[in-house]
Amino acid sequence: MQRDQEGFTLVELIVVILLVSFLSIYAASRFSGVSSVSAFAAQEQIISIIRQIQIDRMQSNLSSTSANSDYALQITNHCIGSVQACSSANDDRRSDLLRNDELTFTSSPSLSVIEFSLLGNPLGGASNGVTINIASSANSTSLCLNSEGYVAKGSC
Repeated sequence: MQRDQEGFTLVELIVVILLVSFLSIYAASRFSGVSSVSAFAAQEQIISIIRQIQIDRMQSNLSSTSANSDYALQITNHCIGSVQACSSANDDRRSDLLRNDELTFTSSPSLSVIEFSLLGNPLGGASNGVTINIASSANSTSLCLNSEGYVAKGSC
């Protein structure tokens, strides 16, 4: 007389327990990973911000950018974006701004504001090109705004 076996074998239970433990270890490593901001991720966003400010300036048709600070790029220790955006009090809803206390922004030559011509070319001290350095606690990188207004990864 054979008895019907119901349930799981010991081998099946061990395999399931191992699979669940591997998945939980993987999930825990994803949640407890590096919490700092990557300078490389910020680099892409800064390129977009600079291009947006250049396009806004080219579409403005104003003879001078001093009338509107949305058309000039400001670089401070923890903020890069239009002068208007960096000057506003924590208005992080703007798309022309990157403000982060975990990142540090510097430029070479050292400039706090870069104005653009109607063609999108940097003016004044930035007319020969500017290297913008981005540093976080984990890594650092740079980007180049050349004399023709082209923005690329790496230094000038």
